[in-house]
Amino acid sequence: MNKLKIAVQKSGRLNEDSMKILKEIGISIDNGKDQLKASARNFPLEVFYLRNGDIPQYLKDGVVDAAIIGENVLIEKGNDLTIVERLGFSKCKVSIAVPKSSKAKNLKDLDGKRIATSYPNTVNQFLDKAGIKANLHIINGSVEIAPNIGLADGICDIVSSGSTLFKNGLKEIETLLTSEAVLATSPLISEENQALIDTLQFRLKSVLKGRESKYILLNAPNDKLDAIVKILPGMNSPTIMPLAKEGWSSIHSVLNKNDFWNIIDALKSNGAEGILVSPIENMIL
Repeated sequence: MNKLKIAVQKSGRLNEDSMKILKEIGISIDNGKDQLKASARNFPLEVFYLRNGDIPQYLKDGVVDAAIIGENVLIEKGNDLTIVERLGFSKCKVSIAVPKSSKAKNLKDLDGKRIATSYPNTVNQFLDKAGIKANLHIINGSVEIAPNIGLADGICDIVSSGSTLFKNGLKEIETLLTSEAVLATSPLISEENQALIDTLQFRLKSVLKGRESKYILLNAPNDKLDAIVKILPGMNSPTIMPLAKEGWSSIHSVLNKNDFWNIIDALKSNGAEGILVSPIENMIL
């Protein structure tokens, strides 16, 4: 039986988040420690554990059919590859930073200066658009130490929490782009495996929609139903069911998790009681 070959980062946070979402979409992976390849028990799929920077070339060559990869890596090494789904996790920025003692306050202050980076293509494109010329030192690895050892005046690297910059006495002065994990496909993927990707994408959409939504249940007096329904539109409209208590109903709805705290006071002021909020595992639209 033909299997879909999907690449994920060999280790680190992106690896953990990738394996977690594969599990959430019902794919069981038999992967042991230090394995380079593992098969799924319940889906025609093989996972290849690869260095993040190598994945774009594997996609281009058709060695793997798809990959869960940081968008920043695609921009640097695989800008011509197709992103089929944004996954919303492993978010970061690609930023330029300088020592805290530096007089540089913006990108223009680095004109003619030295920048150390693992993302030369991304940096060059950004500098060209800004009309700035800088000398790039390409480093694979600990870019943050470059200013401290006199190799560069600034760096360009990925930034998640900013703690690494802080520890190395650096400050951000420019953000080139924001990034998140994405599902990308090979231009050489077969029609048969494209069908498997479509199945994966359907599952991913349901999980991602569930992650950003909350199920809400509340009780309200019937004379306040119209007002509460306007607050809780739901996917189509809320579900309303009469309670045993005369003159009261139970209202069920779905809302974006980021909206709940913004509307809780409006719900309470309109007589809502016994408000329950639960996570949603999957949402099939």
